[in-house]
Amino acid sequence: MESDAELDPYTFGSTQTCFGCGPHNPVGWRLRFRREGDEVVTRFTPPKGQEGPPGVFHGGLQATLADEVAGWVVVGLLGRMGITTSMAVRLVRPMSIGQEIEARGRITKRAGRFVVVSVALRQGGKTGCMARVTYMLPDREKAEQYLGGTVPEGWERLFD
Repeated sequence: MESDAELDPYTFGSTQTCFGCGPHNPVGWRLRFRREGDEVVTRFTPPKGQEGPPGVFHGGLQATLADEVAGWVVVGLLGRMGITTSMAVRLVRPMSIGQEIEARGRITKRAGRFVVVSVALRQGGKTGCMARVTYMLPDREKAEQYLGGTVPEGWERLFD
């Protein structure tokens, strides 16, 4: 895998509808990710309508952004699909609507089938949110149990 590279937004196919990264989800964020050395990065500007308090990016949506970038850390650095098993989020300071957020994640621990990813969301050079997300790396059989059916065509390589 290249050290610095854009990650393929069609990794999960052109019709997948992930809220965070689905390329054609009409109500999703359509995030794009880039591998930079041992980290994965995305940038996102939260729009009006995603507030908690007026003008402040909703804390639950911050957690969603952190989980999304952490998932792409697993894809971008390991070439695997992970299933979120736990997440600890710390909202450090309010982040504003309409201002770009840089979300950056990296692997901090790997033990067997589990990977821990640390994420920082920064706006205006200051950390607004930190998260620690644990993923289980399922094999194909376990993935099909979680998905309730066969692994979508093209996803097979993510469970090797």
